[in-house]
Amino acid sequence: MQNKEIQWHPPFKAAICLEIAKDGITIEAEHTLNTGAIKIDLLATCGQNTYNNNEICQIFKEYNIIEYKNPYDSLSPDTYIKVLGYACLFKAYGEKEDSHKLENITISLVREARPLKLFKYLEAHGSVISNPYKGIYYVTGGIALFPVQIIVTRELGKEKHRWLCSLSGKLNEYDLKEFLISVSKLTGKMDKEYADSILEVVIKANRELVEKIRSDKNMSKTLLEIMEPVLLERDKEILQQGIEQGKREGKKEGMVYAFYEMNLDTNEIAQKVQLTESEVIEILRHIKDNN
Repeated sequence: MQNKEIQWHPPFKAAICLEIAKDGITIEAEHTLNTGAIKIDLLATCGQNTYNNNEICQIFKEYNIIEYKNPYDSLSPDTYIKVLGYACLFKAYGEKEDSHKLENITISLVREARPLKLFKYLEAHGSVISNPYKGIYYVTGGIALFPVQIIVTRELGKEKHRWLCSLSGKLNEYDLKEFLISVSKLTGKMDKEYADSILEVVIKANRELVEKIRSDKNMSKTLLEIMEPVLLERDKEILQQGIEQGKREGKKEGMVYAFYEMNLDTNEIAQKVQLTESEVIEILRHIKDNN
């Protein structure tokens, strides 16, 4: 189920930085075009002698426009045309005449699932779609004014692209544990901050799986410790929201649901909100029936 409160773009930037931000590549979020009404999700700029063996970077030129669609957004033909428009505006609004040369601009579109309707549309308009790397599709000819790649994160090799592959609400237990292991191996301060950003959205988007692993007695203590600060902060937010809702409505439903979201059983909830366990069960049933 979609969680509309999840902010996907900041962790996407973090994942891209962990993936490709090496010597010679800089990442700028929300690059402004012209007056500021239009912004590019990410702009990756490469130096003249930049070399990066990451598969995502093989198409890169000097200026690389990256558009991200979260797991619940569509990547439609209109979105594709819109991003082509961004690239055209970027070309036109250089610091001086022809400072952004046409041949030095690329486009990357990133989405979890393969955009089959878009592929059909592009092929119907004369474009050729090739698949040089697992999960990476090149678009050439037709209406592809610039070198274009479409990155399907669900199809990427997970060992090579752990960060991007983790931006999903459909992780399995193995994927989550491997993600946490990758986080535990980071040493740099900035890399850890990037990982924390991704970890936050992973926990929010995979709540049931996270709670299952959290209660697993065989789970590595180190991996649990990685999640715990984010989980504790989330629990505080849920509880505070429940308290505020309860105060506004003069009822205890909000607090009951807040404690339920924190994975407390009905007996524990009943003790905390001073209700009987049967009353708690009835409240939870009523909440579920109305969601």
